[in-house]
Amino acid sequence: MSEILLPRGYKKEDTQKRKEWLEKKTGFHLNDSGPDNPEEFRGIIENHVGYMYLPLAAAGPLLINGSYANGEFYIPLCTLEGTLTMSMTRGLFLTRLSGGIKTCHIKQELSRSPIFIFKDIDHGKPFIAWINEHYEKIKSEAESTTRHGRLLRIDKYPSQNSVILDFVYDTAEASGQNMVTIATHKACRYINDNFRCDSGFRYYIESNFNGDKNPAYKSLLLGRSHYVVGSALIEGRFLRRILKVSARDYVDGWLQCTRGSQEAGIFGMNMHVANALTAIYLATGQDAASVVENSGGIISYEVRNSSDLYATITMPSITVGTVGGGTRLKQARKNLEFLGCTGKDSSKKFAEIVCACALALELSLGGAIASDEFAFSHARYGRNE
Repeated sequence: MSEILLPRGYKKEDTQKRKEWLEKKTGFHLNDSGPDNPEEFRGIIENHVGYMYLPLAAAGPLLINGSYANGEFYIPLCTLEGTLTMSMTRGLFLTRLSGGIKTCHIKQELSRSPIFIFKDIDHGKPFIAWINEHYEKIKSEAESTTRHGRLLRIDKYPSQNSVILDFVYDTAEASGQNMVTIATHKACRYINDNFRCDSGFRYYIESNFNGDKNPAYKSLLLGRSHYVVGSALIEGRFLRRILKVSARDYVDGWLQCTRGSQEAGIFGMNMHVANALTAIYLATGQDAASVVENSGGIISYEVRNSSDLYATITMPSITVGTVGGGTRLKQARKNLEFLGCTGKDSSKKFAEIVCACALALELSLGGAIASDEFAFSHARYGRNE
């Protein structure tokens, strides 16, 4: 039996054959769950009027050796971009032939960053000292709002006559944006009620310092939510067979892309990490707007052993969860179960899978550009002809 799903064929029986193939291959029946009841939408959407159905595909196989994700996986994708699923599958198959993708989960930290404003600059230093002195009580107040989140620390940043407090949390299996907002607000109310300042002060729950839903160099440097790195060593024979390029030609092509990226001021250093993120996020009930802050992945390639290609990716911001929000919708939950991403440490496992898929998709696109197949593939597979 073929190791990969055949991309072509748009009749109902073609779709059914693929579903049967996946079930035989994985033992998992990925059935159509149908629309959720409107009663399930509280906390997800307001003014609900209907449903927007998106096509669901599967890419793979991904072979991964990570801190939390290990084994072989087929990846659920929701996309409206022709060739994306095919391209990711090509990249995943390429890496599988050479032993798969290695990933390492570095850390998980999500923050909310309120700002406290004073009358003059001389109030910031005693305020910071008070925060340090009362940290345990502030931590207790914040954590009283959540069963799973943990406040790791409060980073302090004096700025003119104000102080930004970056409340940094471990959000466990949740993506945690609402979690950190509610927890930090409770902590801010405690600070507001108990810190004494003769001239008075005020605060805002968010200063936008944390980079939530924004591309930010702070996130690129320090990380936001899951911080994951990945790598793959592609044997030259498979590189020539699948991508039709040599390692040297691939690296030479990438050097030109990095030059163009630098001249354009592109954030991060990748071709289209956002494509992989969006397709996976939509299929698994994630907050798709997080793609903006998560797409700053850094890609690097080098020639190894004279003919092999060593590919690495650093993704310091992958804001995903396996509980809460849209993950409770029937099809999203089914897709997370299909990936085995439920239970303890499942968000870390899921983040590693996301990172690996982003690397695979990058590899495929880089090959298409280096071999001059990019336009041809979109002309052939990206149109309804």
